[in-house]
Amino acid sequence: MGNMEEKKIKRPDWDEYFMAMAFLVSTRSTCTRRKVGAVLVRDRRILATGYNGPPSGFPHCDEIGCLRDELNIPSGERQELCWGIHAEQNAIIQAASFGISTKDSVLYCTTKPCITCAKILANAGVRKIYVAEQYPDEFSDRLLAELKIPVIFMEKPDMSFICNEEDE
Repeated sequence: MGNMEEKKIKRPDWDEYFMAMAFLVSTRSTCTRRKVGAVLVRDRRILATGYNGPPSGFPHCDEIGCLRDELNIPSGERQELCWGIHAEQNAIIQAASFGISTKDSVLYCTTKPCITCAKILANAGVRKIYVAEQYPDEFSDRLLAELKIPVIFMEKPDMSFICNEEDE
C-alpha cells in the first residue's frame, strides 16, 4: 500500500483540471496581445479545445505584426478588426468540424468571453462558463446574465501539480 507518512500529491479538482488545460491550450496562441485558451467539456469529458489565432494558412501575428496595435484599438473594442479568431470560436469550430454536439456543455476559458463569443456560446448550447481573467466587455456581461448563463471566476490554477515536484 505504501507508507502513509509519504507526502500526498495535491490532486486538482475537476474545475482546476479543466482550467489548467485551458491555460495549456493558450500556449499555442501566437497573438502578441493576449493568449487565450478554451476547453469545452460535457460530463467531465473534453469535447474540443481552441486558442486565439488567425485562420489556417494565414500568417500569424507574431510574424506580421498586430493589426490592432497598428490601428491603436483598445482591448474590448472593435473585435472585427483583427486577423485572429477567438479561442472560444475555435473550440466551437473544432467541435463542428468533427460533428461533436456542444449542447449542454461547459466552457473553461482563460479570459471572459467578448460579446461576439458570448452570443456564439449561447447558441452553441454552452450552459456555464468558468474564467480566470477579466475582459472589458459590459455587453457580454449583460447578455450572459439575461440568458442566465453563469460566469464563474476562478483563480488561475496552480500549475505545479503537472510536474508533481517536491517542495524544496
